[in-house]
Amino acid sequence: MKKNNWTLALFLIIGIIAGTIVGELLSQVNGLSALTKAARILWSPSADLLVVKYDLNLQVKLNIVSILGLLGGFWLYRKL
Repeated sequence: MKKNNWTLALFLIIGIIAGTIVGELLSQVNGLSALTKAARILWSPSADLLVVKYDLNLQVKLNIVSILGLLGGFWLYRKL
């Protein structure tokens, strides 16, 4: 597989999704609550230009497990 920016983005997206899924599964374990507590980042730009009106909501929830998944995706990209 050829290494390029799209491949890196794909590996990072897959890594963060996998980390988020594992984090959701581990959230049911009482002893691992520190790893699964999420920090929420919210950005919601909007404008009304009389001709065009838009409202965009972007929310990112990060926890330690999802960041580990992101790092794992980057590690797999480097090993490629």
